[in-house]
Amino acid sequence: MKGLRWRYTRLPSQVEDALSGEEGKEEKGEEEKEEEAAPAPAPVPEDPAEPQLAEASQVLGASEIRQPCPQLSLHLPPRLTGRSWSLAFCTSRDGFSLRSLYRQMEGHSGPALLVLRDQDGQMFGAFSSSAIRLSKGFYGTGETFLFSFSPQLKVMFLTFQVFKWTGRNSFFVKGDLDSLMMGCGSGHFGLWLDGDLYHGVSHPCATFNNEVLARQEQFCIKELEAWVLS
Repeated sequence: MKGLRWRYTRLPSQVEDALSGEEGKEEKGEEEKEEEAAPAPAPVPEDPAEPQLAEASQVLGASEIRQPCPQLSLHLPPRLTGRSWSLAFCTSRDGFSLRSLYRQMEGHSGPALLVLRDQDGQMFGAFSSSAIRLSKGFYGTGETFLFSFSPQLKVMFLTFQVFKWTGRNSFFVKGDLDSLMMGCGSGHFGLWLDGDLYHGVSHPCATFNNEVLARQEQFCIKELEAWVLS
C-alpha cells in the first residue's frame, strides 16, 4: 500500500521490567518525545483526476463499465492536465463523414483525441498532438499515440493499452478527402479510416509498434467522436 509507514516498538525484556518506576517513566517520556518528533507519513498519491467533459460521451461514458477517461489522462502530456475536453465532432450528431469531421475541427489548433467504438464493442483511438485536418503529408509530434480498451464485462472494467512513438519514423497523422491515417510503416497503418467513417483498418506499424487495435484488422465503426483539449 503506497504512502504507509510502519513503526516498530521494541517490547521491554524481563530485565527492563525490573527497573525502577522512575526510570520507566523517563523512558516513556523519551519515547513520547521520539514519537512526537517522528515525521508524518507521506501522503498517499491521489487517483488520477477524471477530466471535465463539456458534453456527454457516447463512447467514453458507458455506464456498464468504468469510465476510461482517467486512464487516458495519465498518458496525456503534462501540460494538458486539468484541461476540459470539448466535443468537436461525433457521428451521432454530425453524421458519418470525414469531410464533416474536418469542418468541425476548423478553428481548433490544439491537441485532439479521437475515440471510437466498433460493431464488436471494442473501444480504441488516437491522441493527436495537433488538430485533425486535411494535409498533403504527415504531421504531428512524438506526443501522438494510439490506444485501445478491451471490455471485460464479467469483472466490470476495461483492459487498457497505449502505444507510444517508437522514434523509428515520423508518420503520425495524415488526412485527405478519402481517408485518415495514423501511424505507418511498410505500407501498413496503425489506424486507417475511410471517407465515410464507417470502415476502418488497423495493422501493427513501425511508428507506434502497436498491436491490432480492434479484434480484427478490418472493422466497422458504430460511433466515433473527436474531442478538443482546450
